[in-house]
Amino acid sequence: MAKVIAEMLIETATMELPDVKTLRLKWPEGYDPGEFKTGQFITLYWPHKPRYKRAYSLSSCTLDKGHYEVTVKRDGKMGTSFVDWAEAGDKLLVIPPAGKFLPVFDPPGRHLICVAGGSGVTPFRGFVREATRRNLDTRITILYTVRTPRDIIFEKEFRELEAANPRFQFLVTCTRLTPEDPWPGRRGRITPDWVKSFVGDPAQTVFYACGTNEMVEGIEHLVTHDLGLPKQQMKTEKWG
Repeated sequence: MAKVIAEMLIETATMELPDVKTLRLKWPEGYDPGEFKTGQFITLYWPHKPRYKRAYSLSSCTLDKGHYEVTVKRDGKMGTSFVDWAEAGDKLLVIPPAGKFLPVFDPPGRHLICVAGGSGVTPFRGFVREATRRNLDTRITILYTVRTPRDIIFEKEFRELEAANPRFQFLVTCTRLTPEDPWPGRRGRITPDWVKSFVGDPAQTVFYACGTNEMVEGIEHLVTHDLGLPKQQMKTEKWG
């Protein structure tokens, strides 16, 4: 069955950081989203520029009915146009959700280790929202690398979800700080040893990595080579 492209109103356009914006897209009357899943992506384009399309991971979850949310970084033609120009009241054309970067919540007792760089953290917001609202017996650990604390996306919401969900941890490491910077958290890149320190039962662990090619490929090597786990326990999304 062909996917139905729908024109959607931007309900809200929220600046998360100076170069990152979340767009909430309202489903039109009678819209049927089908069986979409947390972790999928939608494809967006301006009605007056149908040749230029861009796919973005949903930063909302399947329990968020009536709208989709995507969180966009100022990058390339499309990302720049959305961050600089998209406003509440504008309309975008939306190709329905697709993709297989999905949280594996079953069976109970799973541990999802989610490694992210920069805007790669956006799909994990949906993972944690769903697990928390459903009160699932699933551990989720987000290991997030940014340049400085000013680059952390969704920090307030992730801290609120941590307080609400004892099975969720949000851990940040910063790569471009001076020794005088007061940041109390971890410094430096994500390392194999840091990731491995969170692995309890490898058979119950599913790894996710979303970010640059270099970062994602490093996690892939860790999972399949260092830990000797099958590729089925690793899900990735990467860019350039």
